[in-house]
Order: sequence, then C-alpha cells, then structure tokens
Amino acid sequence: MRNRQRGSHLGLLLLASQIFQVGLDNIPPVTLAVLALNVYLYLFPAAPLMQACVSVQQAYWLKDWCRLVLSPLHHVDDWHLYFNMVSFVWKGIRLERRLGGAWFLYLLSVFSLLTGLVYLVLEAALTELTQDPSYSMSCAVGFSGVLFALKVLCNHYHPGGVTNVMGMPVSNHYASWVELVLIHITSPGTSFVGHLAGILVGLLYTSGPLKTIMKKCAEFVTLNGYNSQPGAYYNSSGSSGYSGTGGGHSGYHQYARDYTANPTASYTGGLTEEEQLETAIRNSLNDRGQSSQREAPSPYGFNLSEEATAEEIRWRRLRRFDS
Repeated sequence: MRNRQRGSHLGLLLLASQIFQVGLDNIPPVTLAVLALNVYLYLFPAAPLMQACVSVQQAYWLKDWCRLVLSPLHHVDDWHLYFNMVSFVWKGIRLERRLGGAWFLYLLSVFSLLTGLVYLVLEAALTELTQDPSYSMSCAVGFSGVLFALKVLCNHYHPGGVTNVMGMPVSNHYASWVELVLIHITSPGTSFVGHLAGILVGLLYTSGPLKTIMKKCAEFVTLNGYNSQPGAYYNSSGSSGYSGTGGGHSGYHQYARDYTANPTASYTGGLTEEEQLETAIRNSLNDRGQSSQREAPSPYGFNLSEEATAEEIRWRRLRRFDS
C-alpha cells in the first residue's frame, strides 16, 4: 500500500519484460488473471485514486465500504504496480500450484478484504492512542498488503529456508518482519500500517483461526449446494440404483423405489398367494396364441407358458391350502 502520485510508463515495460521472461505458460490461471486485472485497472481505473484509496474517514465514517474492494486493485504509479506484480507472480506461482486455483482465488479474495479491515482497525487504534486524527485520514492503495500476507504463507510452507531481503540472508521465520522495517526505512512513501495489516492477516491464517473459518465456510457453501438437490441422483443404466453425489450421472433427481428391501418382492410383487395365482391364470390365458411373448416375464415375476395346464393350476391351489 502506498499514498498517492503518478509516474512514467517504464515500469509497465519492465513488467511486460519480466512476464515474458517467466513465460505465460508457466503462470497459473488465477495468478495470471489477477495480474491482468491489476494492469487493466491501472490503465483504466474503476475510480480516481482519491476515490479508490481506503481510510478510516472514507470507509468507516462516510460508509464508503466499496473502497475495501477497490483499494488493493489500484496503484499509485507504474513502479508501484511493477514491484507489486513481479512479487505477486512469484508468490502466486508457488502458492497456486500448492493450494489449487479455486482455493487460491478464495484466499486472495479473503486476504484482500481482511487486509483492508485490519488496516482500518489499526489506523483507528492509532488515532485513539495518539489523539492524532491524521491516522484516520491516511488513505492507502495497492496490493502490497495482500503480498505481505502471501509472504507469510510462503514462509510458513518453507519454515527452514532463508530469504534474501535486500541482499541480506534472513530466516524465513523473520523475513516478513525484517522486510516490513526495511521497506519503511528505504521507501518513506509506503504505508507501514498497510504492510503490517497484511502480516497480521497472514498470521491469522497460519497460526490463528482464519484457515479453519474459511474451511468451514467453504464446506457450508458446498454442502448447501448439494442439499439443495431434492434427492439422490438416479442412475438409469440399471447397474445400481443410485450414483451418489460424486457419480457421473445427473439430470433426473428422485428417489428410486427400493424393490430389494424384501428379498421375495421381485418374485411376488407384494401380492398374496391367491392374488398371485389369479394373476398367473390371467397371464396364461393372455399368452395363448401369442408366441412372440411366450418367454417374456409377467409384471409380477411369473412366466406361465402355454404348457401350464389346469392340472398344474389345481396343484398350485392345493399347495396353497396345504401351506
């Protein structure tokens, strides 16, 4: 995050050069899309910088909460854009491949909003502690707060490594904090509180409850989506009654009637023996003279052919009485 001014377009040329050196094919899709969005909004801003930057005065006092969305995606000048996007590409390549595109996009969305909210809380706290209203009026833009949060994640996933911070080897465990101080010393125009907010958001994810909360929210949305279906997927192929939520069949959603609950249901059709016998007689009479249907099963599981004689029918009736 930085506080306002514009410059030349040399940074854009260097950014394009860096991207082509990396290769578009080597940049995962979400990282590439977010990069393109930031470049687009630099060239064609959604709002002037003074209407995109976030501050306690504008966001909280004047209720202009849209700035929480706009501020991470706008940059002061092309050098600001260049340094942020080059850093983002390298972090995005590592994290998106590790976490997956969907989760990485979810992560970026949450980090962008939370970094702005934590920034507002810190600035409001400084205003109260120092009784200096300038903290509440300090307006910041840029993606660097989100980058500090992503840096905490990268260091978390590589805990034993060493990061080169401005030519100095620093343990990954402390790299974000060292970089926070050095950037503030060497670049006075940067927002120290904005970068600190990013580190705190990253720590909320790696060491706090944020990751768990995000997972619970994702599970709730996913389960809610599945539960909105009226029933299990019906598999019309006949290989199994249900294909389940993970199956490849969709379309007709209903509960199929379970004919296998009673082992004899497929043979008796749920009829009494007397009803079965009467049905068998009718089917036998209907089958006479229809040779094409001679071997077809009846709806209730009987298949009496023309050879079914009156003697057989009487035998079945006697057997019913004996039982």
